[in-house]
Amino acid sequence: MAQQMAALHPQVHWWCPQLPPSPRDAMALLMQGVKDWPPESMAVVGSSLGGFYAAWIAEKTGCQAVLLNPAVNPARDLEKYIGEQTLWNNPDEHFFFRREFIQELVAIQSAPPTQPGHYLALITQGDEVLDWHEAHAHYAGAHRHLIEGGDHAISDFEAYLPEIMAFLGLR
Repeated sequence: MAQQMAALHPQVHWWCPQLPPSPRDAMALLMQGVKDWPPESMAVVGSSLGGFYAAWIAEKTGCQAVLLNPAVNPARDLEKYIGEQTLWNNPDEHFFFRREFIQELVAIQSAPPTQPGHYLALITQGDEVLDWHEAHAHYAGAHRHLIEGGDHAISDFEAYLPEIMAFLGLR
């Protein structure tokens, strides 16, 4: 998505920082980074836990959000991962997911969107990590694309770029 954005929409500022494992620190970093951005021309995109974070930022700022197989209750889902972990995109890089991070996730748990029209949720029924029913119900009223089959990583993501770009007004 970053390459397509740069090629087709060079005026768009793309920011994708490496987030710390602490949800509190991650939200502080993101909110500091976007504090001067006008919400009417801003959007956040996130997958899985990143989708949970993107929804939180969208609720706080009023911007649009594209959520890809978003986590709905990560405090519950991540409890079994307390301890040393590796980055999914770089198994050589390790971090420690601490027990207090669960409480940090509980602290930012949100209700369904207050402005569902600001959201596009791509949800795959073949998600092997998260229960798609949960995200589908949580984002009722939002623009939802329920994808038959698929996987948690949305391996055929490129196929959905036109829909995402249109939702964001970037044709």
